Amino acid sequence: MRYWFPYPLLSLLLLGFWLLVNQSVSPGQIVLGTILSVSLSWAMVNLEPSKSRLRRPGAALRLAGTVIKDIAQSNVAVLGAVLSRRKPPVQSAFVMLELTLKDDNALALLACILTTTPGTAWLEYDRQTRMLLIHVLDTADGKDWQSIVTNRYERLLKEIFE
Repeated sequence: MRYWFPYPLLSLLLLGFWLLVNQSVSPGQIVLGTILSVSLSWAMVNLEPSKSRLRRPGAALRLAGTVIKDIAQSNVAVLGAVLSRRKPPVQSAFVMLELTLKDDNALALLACILTTTPGTAWLEYDRQTRMLLIHVLDTADGKDWQSIVTNRYERLLKEIFE
């Protein structure tokens, strides 16, 4: 069974997403979605993703809560920065951060978190030096971002994945 469905959860999630996007649960859409979802999960086999274990589900829930709160606060802050007529204009910056994460899935999740949070974008990560380059929309200086990423996200990601 594992041979035919290498990533069954991924296949089910993709099928569910397909049905939501098409807004139909007709037999034809179910068959087409099943074919696509199984095919895409086979493509994942060729990518050979590293396997991680969720070590602390409580930490994952705390991380989810932190990310939701930060995204809401960032939406308000970006809206304020865009609509306000402040005399000192918005100061965007490129910020270099040092990371201690080693797990590939933790790094991928951190990339998703930073990119989906309005006002920040993950730009480049150097595996040898473990330096991350991000872009921040509004910051006085980049020094506070090292502690933000380390204390809010990296610490919880280490609990979850390492």
